Amino acid sequence: MVGRVRAGDTDAYAVLVRRHARAALRTAVLLGAGSDAEDVVQEALVKAYRSLGSFRADRPFRPWLLRIVANETRNAHRSAVRRTGREERQARDLWAELLDPSAAVVDREEKARLLAAVAGLPDKLRLVVACRYLLELDEAATAVVLGVPRGTVKSRLSRGLARLREDLATTIEEVDHA
Repeated sequence: MVGRVRAGDTDAYAVLVRRHARAALRTAVLLGAGSDAEDVVQEALVKAYRSLGSFRADRPFRPWLLRIVANETRNAHRSAVRRTGREERQARDLWAELLDPSAAVVDREEKARLLAAVAGLPDKLRLVVACRYLLELDEAATAVVLGVPRGTVKSRLSRGLARLREDLATTIEEVDHA
């Protein structure tokens, strides 16, 4: 059946979907997709179709598909956790602003000072600081993204943070004396 799909027979893929959709949906639900289970399965089926070229014909299709469903379920769960955390932070910020509107202004000013200080760093330091703290990449991922050894990331990050401390302390002193 997979061979027919690879040859361009979309009806054959529809047969595979009908044959395995219930198992895929059960898998998504049991692995924690909850109300997103149907969306997870839909995404998994699309990814499976696009990845049929890497499917080994000597292996069974169902476990391969269910692994994709499991991966998509994990991805959906991680996204939901991040979304929930972001929504909770936004709600806290909104409450803080409602209770003390001046706090939001101060927070925006502090963020603007910090971003300006980061932008003022030399490129090598700015890129490491941006990857680690603005993009929230770990050291290993930062090293891969920037194409430098992990030790270089550590040393540049240390120098960049020290420079930011200096720059921000100077900025705060200037604001205090104004």
